Amino acid sequence: MTRAVVRHTTGPAAVPAIDMSTRLGSVGLPSPVLTASGCAASGRELDEFFDITSIGAVVTKSIMLEPRSGRATPRMAETPSGMLNSIGLQGPGIHAFLDRDLAWLRERGARVIVSIAGGTTQEFEELARILRDHGGFDALEVNISCPNVADRGQVFACRADSAAGVIGGVRRSTDPDIPVFAKLSPDVTDLGTIALACVRAGADGLSLINTTLGMVIDVDTMRPALAGVTGGLSGPAIRPIAVRCVWQVRDVLPEIPLIGMGGIRNGSDAFEFILAGADAVSVGTVVFHDPSAPARVHAELASIAADRGFARLRDAVSYAHREADPVPEDAAGDDLSLPEWV
Repeated sequence: MTRAVVRHTTGPAAVPAIDMSTRLGSVGLPSPVLTASGCAASGRELDEFFDITSIGAVVTKSIMLEPRSGRATPRMAETPSGMLNSIGLQGPGIHAFLDRDLAWLRERGARVIVSIAGGTTQEFEELARILRDHGGFDALEVNISCPNVADRGQVFACRADSAAGVIGGVRRSTDPDIPVFAKLSPDVTDLGTIALACVRAGADGLSLINTTLGMVIDVDTMRPALAGVTGGLSGPAIRPIAVRCVWQVRDVLPEIPLIGMGGIRNGSDAFEFILAGADAVSVGTVVFHDPSAPARVHAELASIAADRGFARLRDAVSYAHREADPVPEDAAGDDLSLPEWV
């Protein structure tokens, strides 16, 4: 029996009269809600469930120079409050992407952030040059959480020098008017230093965070559940880590545009990222069971911000960093300070 796909034409629930626009460098967006790279290819499937032009932008699956089949199966495993994936950056290669996916996105009228990945700095630079010559997109997200094949399988984003090398090369190779966002890994000891190195190398903004490394062992087979052994953990389980990363980087770089992501399921989750310092949010893993989630999150986020008295969502960005109003003396309650001997 063939399953009929019904396009949603009525859209999400009514959105309160609040200015939901945001800016990512030189690019203005009508909504702060984006798709997350890797969870919906280039948005074609999601467009069957909601109008992809209604959200801020589609962030494409990371594209590489050549076609790539990805890792062996099994390459996905469910975990409590999330999932592991070891897809291996499967994709058609940059030229097929331009001819098929990017062409469709532009025809559809969507705003597009192209995610790129490579095994060497030179591959990233070549991708940036090809995209510069082609055009038709709004920003680049540089996925530097990829294995650096020139450096014994290390990840570019785990060292400040290698991260800066890739970002500097991409910045020099692309149109100066195209914002470049570095996508960072949480699996580091000093995220602020790496973020600062990327910005100094030419990043216009940062995407926080990529998946964090995890592993599942099948207790029946007594072997790793994934063919690739380890995989990237995503979903609600990593949200507190992602919020912490956004908060820490916002403290180090108060003026740099940030895209927050990691376990966002609803408007409340998204608002948490906004309060921590994100200018926009990417919605990913939740679309596997709710393909309309990006549009729903936009409507819920607008309602939550309006309920808290914001006329513009931009005014809520980094709000949690502000000093709290002092508690009136007569409302302070009992003195709970510790005695001197403690």
